[in-house]
Amino acid sequence: MTTANIMFAQPGGGMLDHEHDARKVLWALLAAIFIHLVVAYLLAVWGGVFSPAAPIEEQPVQLTFVDLPQAPLVPKNSAFMETDESKAAAQPPKEKTFESNANSIAASELPATGEAPLPSQTGKDRPFVDLETHPHSLQMDGAQPQPSVMPQENPTPSAAPQPAPLTAAEQFALLTARPTPAEEPSTAPASMRSAYRALKDRTRVSGRITNRGISSVNALGTPLGRYQKIVTDSVGSRWYTYVDQKRDLINIGTLRLRFYVDRNGAVKNLKVTENSSNEAFANVCLQSVLEAQLPPIPEEIANTLPPEGLEFEAFSFTIYPNL
Repeated sequence: MTTANIMFAQPGGGMLDHEHDARKVLWALLAAIFIHLVVAYLLAVWGGVFSPAAPIEEQPVQLTFVDLPQAPLVPKNSAFMETDESKAAAQPPKEKTFESNANSIAASELPATGEAPLPSQTGKDRPFVDLETHPHSLQMDGAQPQPSVMPQENPTPSAAPQPAPLTAAEQFALLTARPTPAEEPSTAPASMRSAYRALKDRTRVSGRITNRGISSVNALGTPLGRYQKIVTDSVGSRWYTYVDQKRDLINIGTLRLRFYVDRNGAVKNLKVTENSSNEAFANVCLQSVLEAQLPPIPEEIANTLPPEGLEFEAFSFTIYPNL
């Protein structure tokens, strides 16, 4: 009896083997590419580290001359501090703390008690600094020259007294007498004018100045400081006059203005920035500024200013209860 083994062939068996081989080849190719990339990267890195650096070409030294701006005489935006004529100094101070109308050297009547660049002194508590006390005085015309006395008519020759004849001794004295030197003309003006002075009320200050003397600060007199003094004096002299005229209408308080003075000395862009008094007081302050007769700004100052001119940012007026 014959036994037959029947075998069933699986369809597609050859194709599966072919796909398996193809995958192996693909993975091997990708691995080879990856290895080549890694090797190339490592060679590039190592070549950059160990290869000698290229020599840098030396450039010749070049010198450039630059015009440096001149250092300001006083710190920028330094505060203005008015200097009384009695405290003016011939030489400028070593430390130029303030800008002013005249030079002054810092001194203090009391030992230093604070850190402000001011002298220590006793006084009233005020939002500003006054180093002395004196009332205001307005600029006014002094004594006017009196008309000269009318000369008397010369007497007629018939009425004129006849001189007595000179003796021999008198004639000798006239011949030997030395002539009297002519008197020099007086340099005093014909009419005196009293200068304007603002009211000053000594304030309490705690400063660091140690030099002993009459209270003063380190201030440098500059053209700008002198022009600022002209503006404050011109406005202040009118303000005191108008306040005296309208004292019954104004209230206690403070008013601050902002304005510009152009090259020609004209007031521009006048604005009220603060007013704790009333409208009458505001009108007095505005009138004082608008009617101020100011000279043109000197060229040395005007050339350093913006087109608007010289700015007065917080020009203040104050009425206290004790005034």
